[in-house]
Amino acid sequence: MSNAPTDPRPTGPTPAIILVRPQMGENIGGAARAMWNFGLDRMRIIAPRDGWPNQKAVAMASGAGRLLDEAGLFDTVREAVADCDFVFATTARMRGITKPVMTPERAMEHARALVGEGKKVGVMFGPERAGLENEDVVEANAIVTVPVNPLFASLNLAQAVLLMSYEWGRQTTDTPPEVMEMAKTEWAGHVEVEKLGDHYEEVMDQAGFFFPEHKAENMKLNLRNLWSRMPLTRADVQMLHGVMRQMKRWKERG
Repeated sequence: MSNAPTDPRPTGPTPAIILVRPQMGENIGGAARAMWNFGLDRMRIIAPRDGWPNQKAVAMASGAGRLLDEAGLFDTVREAVADCDFVFATTARMRGITKPVMTPERAMEHARALVGEGKKVGVMFGPERAGLENEDVVEANAIVTVPVNPLFASLNLAQAVLLMSYEWGRQTTDTPPEVMEMAKTEWAGHVEVEKLGDHYEEVMDQAGFFFPEHKAENMKLNLRNLWSRMPLTRADVQMLHGVMRQMKRWKERG
């Protein structure tokens, strides 16, 4: 009887590992290996610097080459996370964005609970040179920060993916850390929240809210961050759309 290892698929849904504008093919391949070490096989790649496919990534991936073959390729963060119900952004830097901050352990514990409820989860990693930009982070629901040496906080991309993948793999309990009574509704999807943000931004722009002009982009960024930070249900989204539509009618009648 052969004792050779098999190449089984994960027994259930797993988070998508999302590489945002990765620069080196070797790091993409290393990330694939790290993922497959702990049973993750859903990779998404956004605007890789050196194009795709990448032979250096294939060489580095070794036995995890299937993950590269099946990886989704996207042009923007918004497109890559459109079908996700919850997105984590990994960053070593504290920034001027108000969001929940979790350790890798807590983040993957929460991810397990969400996946157990049938939700789609994404974990974003930024490019090697400078990490995620604020415009990327506002698309996420929470930030994951690793308690590394503050004098040398930089993690290699593949190392960061390995760390998160390990935390996913070692979560052995199916007991969710928290339960939410949904009261005949369900969580709003990422696209639904994005469209709500589009609606408010459009109407508030027409009303002259984004003033003065030199502050407009930052105000819009803060507004987008507010929507992505809030755990909105579909009923919440419908109600907030209704509020804005009624305000427009009220203004037109006046």
